[in-house]
Amino acid sequence: MNADKSRFAPSQATLSGYNSDIYFPRSRQILEAEGIDPIVVMEVFPGKPGILCGMEEVKSLLARVLPENAEVWGLEEGAPMDAKEIVLRIRGPYQAFGIYETALLGILAHESGWATAARRIVEAAGDIPVLHFGARHVHPDVSARLEYAAMVGGCAGCATQAGADLYGISASGTIPHALALCFGDTLEAVKAFDRHMPPDLKRIALVDTFRDEAEESVRAAREMGDRLWGVRLDTPAERGRVTPDLVKEVRARLDQAGFPNVKIVVSGGVDADRIQLFREEGAPVDSYGIGSAISGAPPIDFTADLKEVDGKPLAKRGRIPGITHNPRLELLDLSPYRE
Repeated sequence: MNADKSRFAPSQATLSGYNSDIYFPRSRQILEAEGIDPIVVMEVFPGKPGILCGMEEVKSLLARVLPENAEVWGLEEGAPMDAKEIVLRIRGPYQAFGIYETALLGILAHESGWATAARRIVEAAGDIPVLHFGARHVHPDVSARLEYAAMVGGCAGCATQAGADLYGISASGTIPHALALCFGDTLEAVKAFDRHMPPDLKRIALVDTFRDEAEESVRAAREMGDRLWGVRLDTPAERGRVTPDLVKEVRARLDQAGFPNVKIVVSGGVDADRIQLFREEGAPVDSYGIGSAISGAPPIDFTADLKEVDGKPLAKRGRIPGITHNPRLELLDLSPYRE
């Protein structure tokens, strides 16, 4: 990933506490008025296992609000985590970071949910690359975080430049149905893409807009020759979706026409179960485009507990007072995230 940590900077709304649960700013106001600011230990853990994601943003936020003598321990971005395992421990003055509990938990909850879903998809796909195309399923203000989390989960690429920049790569994607419809012909759209886009971008023809997918694939390959990297099958549910048999037919037709090097990308309603079906039936898929199977993943609930106050082990009922031992935690260096 890109070494520049500024891209993980929190918003002004987060820094000001504007998007915090209101009882946290009110608690700080009360503590300030009473002159109370204990040194506390806060521990954060997930409700179920998964892939930890959001730690870069967590570190960026804490670097801006904690004094330099505070300590932050945690697991690194992308680490596997168990249910109730401590993944983050903060030691510092409560007034400095207490109002950010909402933001810290929300960052980890959503991004870990997405990363965990992505990892499940990537593991199902095995050696076949998975690209994330799910930004259209979430609010644009969080779509870059979704795409970043999908990459942390193991996806090989993502569709928006915002998400790609956050991870430090280039965005993936070529021709939408809309471009083919504007030209009135798939091949004309592919040729226009070839004329105007940089030569390092892969030429991938979307072949389900007007004609039979196998016919359109061969047509594009004959016109583009070696410049055609692949074809994308995105057949809608109204036409039966992309099936293993369809992929096999497209592969066979391309091979028979003399284009064995043209790859096949499958997208449209693909999830882990569909990938398993393609694998079981021997469908020669070269890459998958995944949307809602990742973007629609539920957040993983995280909980934050105070476990120590001014050196004294304390906790609410139901929790064990004092620091919870986790040898996997490492002392985190926040200096690269400070402005």
